[in-house]
Amino acid sequence: MDWVERTSQLRQWTRRGARAPHKPLLFLYALSRFQQDAEGELRYSAVEEDLRGLLAEYGPGNRTTPAYPFHHLVSDGVWEVRTERGPGSPGTGVRELRSTGATGRLTPELRAALRREPSLLGRLARVLLDLNFPPSLHSELCEAVGLGLEEAETGPLPAATRQRDRRMREAVLTAYEYQCAFCGYDGRIGAVPVGLEAAHVRWWAFDGPDDVENGLCLCSLHHKLFDKGVLGLGEGRGGGHRILVSQGFVGRSAAARAHVVTLAGRPVIGPQPGARPVAAAHRSWHTSQVFHGSPRPATTA
Repeated sequence: MDWVERTSQLRQWTRRGARAPHKPLLFLYALSRFQQDAEGELRYSAVEEDLRGLLAEYGPGNRTTPAYPFHHLVSDGVWEVRTERGPGSPGTGVRELRSTGATGRLTPELRAALRREPSLLGRLARVLLDLNFPPSLHSELCEAVGLGLEEAETGPLPAATRQRDRRMREAVLTAYEYQCAFCGYDGRIGAVPVGLEAAHVRWWAFDGPDDVENGLCLCSLHHKLFDKGVLGLGEGRGGGHRILVSQGFVGRSAAARAHVVTLAGRPVIGPQPGARPVAAAHRSWHTSQVFHGSPRPATTA
């Protein structure tokens, strides 16, 4: 059985590009727990808060419950659920999962494969990360679920997996004249830009194209905050775009205010004349699927 291919084809709820990372997050969490205890079971009532926190942090803004992936991941052949009555999930009801003592873990076949081939765990995790989250969040996500991965463990993705266009970075940085579109940072060491990155507005994992209309030149800090939903893009007056800052962001230091809070309402810097700005469809996707909460009012600082 090709477990990498099966992992890449998890059946997820989809509608107009909406994110539903419930199954990938539970699968990553289960791989982490397998690393710690290969035969251990995950009692729903014991892991519910962990899973709820992961969904709140790395899922879209709409409220949801960890009961859904706990039940539905069974259909993908990588996860099993048992209750005090025996094999089988009682459904997606939180009360039923709690009251029946429901437990879940990776299927016996997958556990056996992971024991035979330890590097398989890293490859499965790599597929889950690459197909569902931007690279800026991978290390943080592994830390959040307690997953220890070495770069050498992950190996290459399957040949059929869509490949990124490495030319996008240069095209986006050129369009924005090698400065952060949010703060104007334009650092170099010699002739080489440092700390500047090409950010996908609509995530590559969700069919975001590798082109300038889906890109922003951002410094490392603002790229991370953009992918986390702290920062977003709004429609500016008289055309162009303005920066959104989530009301959920809290930063009391002078640095937090200067680098994040005071960005609220500011116009985006660039792109240069003749370069295509971020397309409305990609901006709308980011606002609905990544940006958290409501935007702060524009600052006067």
